[in-house]
Amino acid sequence: MQVPFYDIQAQYKDLATEIDSVVHEVISSGNYVLGNHNRLFEEEFARLHQVKHAIAVHSGTDALRIMMDAAGITHGDEVITTAFTFVASVETIVQTGARPVFVDIDPATFMMDPEKIEAAITPKTKAILPIHLFGQLFDVMMIGEIARKHNLVILEDAAQAIESTHSGKPAGHFGISAGFSFYVTKNLGAAGDGGMITTNDDETNERCRSIRVHGMGRERYYYDHLGYTGRLDEIQAAVLRVKMTKLGDWGKRKIEIANAYLKAFEGIDGLTLPITSPGNNHTFHQFTVKSAKRDELQAHLKEQGVPSMIYYPVPIHHHKPYLEFAPSWNLNATEEVSKQVLSLPIHPHLTDEQVHHVIGSVQSFF
Repeated sequence: MQVPFYDIQAQYKDLATEIDSVVHEVISSGNYVLGNHNRLFEEEFARLHQVKHAIAVHSGTDALRIMMDAAGITHGDEVITTAFTFVASVETIVQTGARPVFVDIDPATFMMDPEKIEAAITPKTKAILPIHLFGQLFDVMMIGEIARKHNLVILEDAAQAIESTHSGKPAGHFGISAGFSFYVTKNLGAAGDGGMITTNDDETNERCRSIRVHGMGRERYYYDHLGYTGRLDEIQAAVLRVKMTKLGDWGKRKIEIANAYLKAFEGIDGLTLPITSPGNNHTFHQFTVKSAKRDELQAHLKEQGVPSMIYYPVPIHHHKPYLEFAPSWNLNATEEVSKQVLSLPIHPHLTDEQVHHVIGSVQSFF
């Protein structure tokens, strides 16, 4: 049996009639830039995450960069984050001229260890960029307390945290702004690239809306900021609005699959399962396990027709463009986790038979 790691075509087939219709509507309208679907998608996403403002942008990377500019991150500043992440979290810091300062992660959650933050704070520290990873939120309470104590801005990297909550509050409530990604493989994926910024701060909203359109202010061709072409394509907004109607059902199916994995793998010696931190829900953007025999397990699964992915095999500070930002302290948990993590297939279009095949393949290895 061959098990797809993702199944974008099956997702399309779920909504083919609706997607085809809305794409044709946009194309035939001639209203391709910041049209009605952008406006409605922003309103619907803001309601979903219970925030005042949502600003649709071209990608999750654009969301992070625009958020940083809006927060005034610039040359000479330092931004505390982790090296166990997708590169966009760090490259956008460097692009502002600021310096990323890496702290170690909690090996159980894979996210920033709050106990390590204060030792990394200097007079140059301007912000903390913690990452909501694999479908659940970072330690929002403790990191929030540290930020308030030291008068630091929190910028949430929420690329993998659509519908993820802590004590019922969704991602986007714990910083001055949050950046989401709609890359095709996310829980809510576009037919291409897409992103969203959320904020409850009116001034941040105004700045982000300006920066995404070349820094233009309320009056056309008058500019208040340095900016970008960072708008969300109208077709993508329309497709995402259609897909949002299935987000709840797709999310429930992923939880069913995650629970099946957790039950089947419980107690396997040599396999560490993902945990859900107290107060969090977990939307399982990824189902990520750890094993000291990760590479052998991955090879075995491949022989069984079960694909897997490693997020992330090499910490960011080991890559050529970021060597200069390697910290003077050890990132022991980051180094260890990167050698052990493996993500198993988990998407809403897996059949029960495919789920059972994944389970049997993992069990047969151990």
